[in-house]
Amino acid sequence: MADLPISLLPKATTGYSDSLMVIVNYNTVASGQTESIPFSAVTQNGTSGTSGISGNDGTSGTSGINGTSGNSGTDGISGTSGTDGTSGTSGNNGTDGTSGTDGTSGTSGTSGNNGTSGTSGFSGDLYRTTSSTLLTLQLGNTGTFVVGTNLGYSPAQSVLISYDASNHMNGDVVSYNPSNGNMVVNVISFTGSGAYSSWIVNLDGAAGGDGSSGTSGTSGVNGTSGTSGTSGTSGSSGTTGTSGTSGTSGSSGTSIPTPPFPFVYGLFAATGNSIPVSATTVESTLINGGVGTLSVPANGFAVGDSFRADFGGYLSAKNNDTIRIRIKTGSVILADSGPQTLTTSVDDIWQLSVNFTVRQLGGPGVADIATLGVFHTTKQSNGAQGGFAFNTVNDTTFDTTVNNTLDVTAQFSSNSPLNSIYTDIFILNKIY
Repeated sequence: MADLPISLLPKATTGYSDSLMVIVNYNTVASGQTESIPFSAVTQNGTSGTSGISGNDGTSGTSGINGTSGNSGTDGISGTSGTDGTSGTSGNNGTDGTSGTDGTSGTSGTSGNNGTSGTSGFSGDLYRTTSSTLLTLQLGNTGTFVVGTNLGYSPAQSVLISYDASNHMNGDVVSYNPSNGNMVVNVISFTGSGAYSSWIVNLDGAAGGDGSSGTSGTSGVNGTSGTSGTSGTSGSSGTTGTSGTSGTSGSSGTSIPTPPFPFVYGLFAATGNSIPVSATTVESTLINGGVGTLSVPANGFAVGDSFRADFGGYLSAKNNDTIRIRIKTGSVILADSGPQTLTTSVDDIWQLSVNFTVRQLGGPGVADIATLGVFHTTKQSNGAQGGFAFNTVNDTTFDTTVNNTLDVTAQFSSNSPLNSIYTDIFILNKIY
């Protein structure tokens, strides 16, 4: 059978009006024509043919539209509420009773006066110290050795450097550094021998005692207590009573320190060299101009007043000539060294330390002053040491009721041009 398009296929019939089904199978080709069309028909009474291939399921029909919902019925009207009854009125509060008055308080007694405390005494300088520097007992410069720091030492003060009672040195301070304790002393005498490294260093002479403390002011008298007020009568509360006035404070008591008073200060310092005493036998001063004063006015001394004068300079001398040193006030001699024999000297260094203390006040024959002088020399050529000391008590011609002006003189035994002395440093201090 030739290929036909589907539209030209013949209708299938069986010749029976009650045919149930016609099944047609076909295959398509590219041109839209069928390659072959086998088919069969099923009839009611005919014999069963071979089963045809099952056809594809048809598409489902669309769902029907839902019907609309019916309307809800209206709610019934609510009934009205009944009215509330009225509240009853509150009763009135009762009035409070009045408070009773308090009794008045008694007045307070006045306070007693307190006395003030006495003032403290002045602190003194410290001098006693120790040293572990190795030193040899000998005259002359010790070299630097170390003592305590922040002490009261100043140049030219006399010191005692002691190992024990049998081994010690006496000399004058050349320099002292309070920040590191470095000290240099010029030894003018010693006792014992050897070298030691355990020393006690102190001023050469006993230290003055501490001044007495000022007296305390008297205590003020305590005021009497005020009388107690009478108790108020009981009853209703009243107003509060006023407080008693406070007593006045006591006046301060006075404090008076007790003498003696330890005044320590500088009096005079030379500001240039003295005029050389040279090639003359005339007694001449070793003091020239400076700042401060060398005078104490009439009745200006007090018992115990103590002073120290320190001199230094250069000395030349003819061998075996003598020199004489005098400590004076006006024409009154306080101390006299007498003639002291010198060896040959050429610009040798000399030092003089003088200490004196007023022991009694009054006119000649009553007043009393003790003076100690130490004259020391050091040769520049070989460092040899020399010198002398003198100690005098004047209780016959010294007079504290008149003005006194310090002078120190030198006198040679010959007018040789080899003899010469002058001062390039001089300091006078009040040490008590």
